[in-house]
Amino acid sequence: MEHQRKKLKDLTIKDNFMFAAVMLEPENAKGLLERVLGVKVDHVDISYEKSMVYNPEYKGVRLDVFLQDEAGTCFNVEMQASSLPIKKRARYYHDHMDMELLLSGEDYEKLPESYVIFICDYDPLKLKKYRYTIRQTLEEDRDYTYSDGRHTVFLSTVGTNENEVPEALVKFLRYVAAGPEASEEDYGDSFVRQLQNSVKKVKTSRDM
Repeated sequence: MEHQRKKLKDLTIKDNFMFAAVMLEPENAKGLLERVLGVKVDHVDISYEKSMVYNPEYKGVRLDVFLQDEAGTCFNVEMQASSLPIKKRARYYHDHMDMELLLSGEDYEKLPESYVIFICDYDPLKLKKYRYTIRQTLEEDRDYTYSDGRHTVFLSTVGTNENEVPEALVKFLRYVAAGPEASEEDYGDSFVRQLQNSVKKVKTSRDM
């Protein structure tokens, strides 16, 4: 029991369990989406560790945090502490979200907008950016706006382009990157303080 308490005490928000537990609070989930996407979010519905498995021969997907806003837009948010083939992983997650969201026989137009968001404790595309927003283009006409409703965003805790992204996003990512002691420091940001309090609450409740 003592070993378990010490292990929990050392967890930070970049741990998958802690991240999902903290994002169970709607205000935390809303604040995260607002900083990642730069939009106002009025309401989110949350499904904790939603699992999508369609056939025992296929690889299942566990979504760390699955959110849906008031407009029906769906968000899969994942914390990635180790390097993975992230581009193909994002594609796979999008496919499974679509299968879950469209009932058999329904018109394809009913598919909602969907976002796959990976928060990476490394640089997934090695361009030293804090945020990578993936958009599709039309090869024959780069000025043509092509959108099928899929959106992919990679965040990196090791970016260096502070002048190109909001300060609030940089502070959040620095908090994600921090170790156990540094994660308790004052980052001068109300949302980070909100997350710090939620982390403490999770640790306290699990110790009881």
